[in-house]
Amino acid sequence: MSDPHVPGGQRLQKVMAHAGVGSRRVCEDLIARGRVTVDSQVVTSLGTRIDPATAVLHVDGARVQLDASKVTLALYKPPGVVSTMVDERGRPALAQYVADRPERLFHIGRLDRDTEGVILLSNDGELAHRLTHPSYEVPKTYVARVEGTVTRGLGRVLKRGVTLHDGPVAVDGFVLREAAQRNSIVEITLHSGRNRIVRRIMEEVGHPVMELVRTKFGTVEAGRLKPGKTRVVAGSELGALMRLVDL
Repeated sequence: MSDPHVPGGQRLQKVMAHAGVGSRRVCEDLIARGRVTVDSQVVTSLGTRIDPATAVLHVDGARVQLDASKVTLALYKPPGVVSTMVDERGRPALAQYVADRPERLFHIGRLDRDTEGVILLSNDGELAHRLTHPSYEVPKTYVARVEGTVTRGLGRVLKRGVTLHDGPVAVDGFVLREAAQRNSIVEITLHSGRNRIVRRIMEEVGHPVMELVRTKFGTVEAGRLKPGKTRVVAGSELGALMRLVDL
């Protein structure tokens, strides 16, 4: 294996601190404990220097983004907004919520117009590609208010799978949050990226969706985000997202 040390490069702990891993002292401790790899090699020497432009850095197996020009945002998309940066028909779109950002951002995946919740925006092409590629099976979690009284047995049905016009689909997780006579609240996790998939599944089993919110994309949760607001996905949160798709 080649030595990750680059004479004339930047000190590893300084690069880590600048990337938001922690204070210089915290980063030195991580290095000394053997929790840091550079280009797949464990580094324990505090004198190690690297080139941030080419080095691939992981802490506890999670990727640390060293390219400051790359940014990923979580946006809480309000209902009534289409999942495109600019809409040719003049409908409310995503660009208005990041008009103050200097980067050219792209949306990762889609939410239908009536669905609200977390959607990711990024200028990191490789991350975006992997997060949307079916082979990585990135999970998304939704909370839906649906018509009728849902029983717990529905979860078993959905996990076994239902057949839609474009093929079978199964959910990865199901939680019945609330059941009432007129409507119920369910939480569904699945990795299918098919158009309007949650609405179509629930329609198929006799519980049409009344309201739908995506609460989580991969490892990124909406959290306290308010409709129309964004936050930067960075540090350990970004690292977990990148690890999810083997970056």
